[in-house]
Amino acid sequence: MTVRRAPKYVPFLILGGLVGVAVAAVIAYGVPGDAAYDRGSVFGFFMVLCAAGGVILGAVAALLLDRLSVRRAGHAVVESVPEADGEDLD
Repeated sequence: MTVRRAPKYVPFLILGGLVGVAVAAVIAYGVPGDAAYDRGSVFGFFMVLCAAGGVILGAVAALLLDRLSVRRAGHAVVESVPEADGEDLD
C-alpha cells in the first residue's frame, strides 16, 4: 500500500481567490487613478481579473505540492487480522 499526504485542492483555490481579491483592493484603493472612473468600478474590474488569477495560481501550487507528495510517498505493508469468534473482550 502506498501512503502519502496529498493536498486538498479546494482550500488552495479559495485562498488563491481571496488573495486575488486583496490584491485587487490594493490596486483599486491604494493606487491613484483616473477621476473619470469610480473606485468601486475599478475594484470590480480588477477583482474579477485578480481573483481568477489567484485561483489559477492556487491550483498550480496545489498541483506542485501533489507532485512532491508522490515523490515522497512511502510504502507500508497491510496485514489482515482475524476477528474473534463471538468472544467478549471486556
